[in-house]
Amino acid sequence: AQIPLTNHKKTEKQEKVQHTVCMDCSSYSTYCYRCDDFVVNDTKLGLVQKVREHLQNLENSAFTADRHRKRKLLENSSLNSKLLKVNGSTNALCATGLRNLGNTCFMNAILQSLSNIQQFCCYFKELPAVELRNGKTAGRRTYHTRSQGDNNVSLVEEFRKTLCALWQGSQTAFSPESLFYVVWKIMPNFRGYQQQDAHEFMRYLLDHLHLELQGGFNGVSRSVILQENSGLSASNKCCINGASTIVTAIFGGILQNEVNCLICGTESRKFDPFLDLSLDIPSQFRNKRTKNQENGPMCTLRDCLRSFTDLEELDETELYMCHKCKKKQKSTKKFWIQKLPKVLCLHLKRFHWTEYLRNKVDTYVEFPLRDLDMKCYLLEPENSGPESCRYDLAAVVVHHGSGVGSGHYTAYATHEGRWFHFNDSTVTLTDEETVVKAKAYILFYVDRQAKSGSDKL
Repeated sequence: AQIPLTNHKKTEKQEKVQHTVCMDCSSYSTYCYRCDDFVVNDTKLGLVQKVREHLQNLENSAFTADRHRKRKLLENSSLNSKLLKVNGSTNALCATGLRNLGNTCFMNAILQSLSNIQQFCCYFKELPAVELRNGKTAGRRTYHTRSQGDNNVSLVEEFRKTLCALWQGSQTAFSPESLFYVVWKIMPNFRGYQQQDAHEFMRYLLDHLHLELQGGFNGVSRSVILQENSGLSASNKCCINGASTIVTAIFGGILQNEVNCLICGTESRKFDPFLDLSLDIPSQFRNKRTKNQENGPMCTLRDCLRSFTDLEELDETELYMCHKCKKKQKSTKKFWIQKLPKVLCLHLKRFHWTEYLRNKVDTYVEFPLRDLDMKCYLLEPENSGPESCRYDLAAVVVHHGSGVGSGHYTAYATHEGRWFHFNDSTVTLTDEETVVKAKAYILFYVDRQAKSGSDKL
């Protein structure tokens, strides 16, 4: 519903309780945390419009000053500020940052990581554009509310536009406000401007992209486009919740969950599709915070993978319902990877709930930049080729800070052989030594065969 601003923020004479209202400086839309909705109607005095006009004047003044400063820099410098010296030659830094819309670094880090997974990114960029609005509303800025419904928004389309804006080199930073508003429409958990969990956002994003691609838009099923344009065979697709899409074709793998009853020995096997693997950091490493710390062995990504796939005896709270014994019994559990994905997404579980709060495990985990061999975790390793289980790192998401509700997210990603650090609107060239020192939260590894295939596209 459309709620007047006077219902959101009352004067002290009327009532001491106030609703917290925020205005987005990039789109000038106003949002109320308490009502979980946008404020559309203005007050009788036009306060909202006055604030908007004030912000627009400030933005115009800043833009004019920035343009004047850039003109001076260009006059005084023989090289464009976006040119970098790499290996003795001058190359254009065409990377584009993403503006922070208010604690949206969690979204920016994921978007930059996905934009550097070439086969996934290229699929969306090659999709035909969808005209969502026409007639009187075409080309006009709209202020979204929950009451508008979800028929006039497309996550796939806004995601496509955002990916197209990155790596064009036409601007130093892009504002993903249209995509963010679609996220608010279809993902209620991410409404507002609070800090969010980047991994949780990634899972919601991939799941909703998958669902929308299955249904298509404007009557056109984009799973058909997947078969026509992606060059992926049916054997490479992993179906999750229905038909295959580019999401499952790239990120989809299959786990075998093997449970054995310790009383009668009955074995139960179950196959589960996955888009990412969440790995615990083994407890014996949780006090080791830096790479150079010398007290005990260093935690490696292989330690986390081994902990995930090792045989585990389930505790009393996880008793297995044995069909032969016909009651809950003690049992063991083990995971095998039945099918590896083209892009292996590994999430290190750094946040753990205690009785009162969610703590962060700040342990440094060593991870390889190249040649991550996953063959020993496969259910049938003898059926895999020599290069089909080897992965190279494509991107890393890092959380800086002490808690999931605070701190800051950045990302490292490789593009055309160079590593970049993405910190919201700022993009800097970096090196491998800096990347390997990062305390990874999410790691994106690309299968070497898939990588060589995308290089040919």
